Amino acid sequence: MPEWNEADLASKRRRAYEAAAGVRDPEIPVLTIADLGILHDVSIGPGGRIDVVILPTYSGCPAMGIIQIEVETALARAGFAHANVRLSHSPPWSTDRMSDEGREKLRACGIAPPSRGAGKRSLFETGEEVACPRCGSPGTERISEFGSTACKALWRCTSCREPFDYFKCI
Repeated sequence: MPEWNEADLASKRRRAYEAAAGVRDPEIPVLTIADLGILHDVSIGPGGRIDVVILPTYSGCPAMGIIQIEVETALARAGFAHANVRLSHSPPWSTDRMSDEGREKLRACGIAPPSRGAGKRSLFETGEEVACPRCGSPGTERISEFGSTACKALWRCTSCREPFDYFKCI
């Protein structure tokens, strides 16, 4: 086993983090797992192995298995063939973990981003204003609690009349 100095370990961890952070969400490909805040930790384990922890967004999210494989693939391409990628429910993921850049990417592609600190009740009740991601109007209405994926609801703007997805808060 090679001896690693602190600078080597920091460089190795940074390269592994960058490789994992670039993995895109298969359901919302404009977002990376770093944008979503599901990339929780990248560390160096025994023997220099890379250990990655990702947080599921929703219980039973069908994208998590694919994301796990994509992180392993991205790490292998970056030279980390023996990485360990695991799911953890602690700490629980929430939409507050989503980066500001990720929220802007959602808005730019026509999805209303979640509000910060909205709480779990907002999964079914949004007591707050959801602005249209296309025209910015606050005049919107929910059409359905379920949108194109389980993590989104279907809304419509009463100004521009365009339908849009709203990324649910949890």
